[in-house]
Amino acid sequence: MAQLLASVFIIAPELPVKSLLLDYKLWLLILASASAIASGYIINNFYDREKDLINRPQKTLLENQVSRSTLWSVYFTLNAIAFLLGSIVSWRAGAFFAFYIFAMWLYSHKLKRILFLGNLMAALLSISPFFVLFMYYRNFLPVILIHGSFLFLILGMRELIKDLENLRGDLAQNYHTIPVVLGIKASKTFYTFLTFIAIIPASILITTYNVGDMKYYFAMVAGALLVCLPLLWSSKRKREYLLIHFILKVIIGVGVFSILLIDLPA
Repeated sequence: MAQLLASVFIIAPELPVKSLLLDYKLWLLILASASAIASGYIINNFYDREKDLINRPQKTLLENQVSRSTLWSVYFTLNAIAFLLGSIVSWRAGAFFAFYIFAMWLYSHKLKRILFLGNLMAALLSISPFFVLFMYYRNFLPVILIHGSFLFLILGMRELIKDLENLRGDLAQNYHTIPVVLGIKASKTFYTFLTFIAIIPASILITTYNVGDMKYYFAMVAGALLVCLPLLWSSKRKREYLLIHFILKVIIGVGVFSILLIDLPA
């Protein structure tokens, strides 16, 4: 949904909506992205299974009912679908999904255990499916990059909160996350820094670019992020981190549909 709305309202707003919706190559890219992301969740859960037994025991026990052979069959099938659909669009799209699949495996297997690099890669991998649309429409306008930077910062904050939630499991499995290596206070300080940095692209989009009524969304997000800071600094239990994580997921989810508030060119 995010890719579709972003294509219509942000990445290629100058094209007729009907032509975009009838463009089969756009739908192939969306389906390829969905398949690649689904396979990414599978491989990530596979490498995190021991940590998740500590952090999410009930959910992990349920997931472990799926046999290894089924897991790997679905994983490779989804990757094949993503690569084939991308290749139908163009060899560049096929190469993008091949690299994206490899990057998600490398992140899940190695990079997520490395200080700072794990958080950076998680946020980059989350926004990377939009890059294939930039390639397809060959549109790299500044407003698109500012939208992307805002989303990247919100995703980075979400990854940091997840690390605070999963501190016990990360300690047990020797994950070098920010809370494990630098401590909880340093993590909260870094989250606070990201909060104020995230307000900058939101303010630029409100004051500099014509984003229609989506400006109210960015204003709401700025307020919600500031409200989360006292909750973060006073939190001592996992429950408070889960609440902040939920707020960030709401911000991302509402942000997808608030794209509809952007005015299309006449």
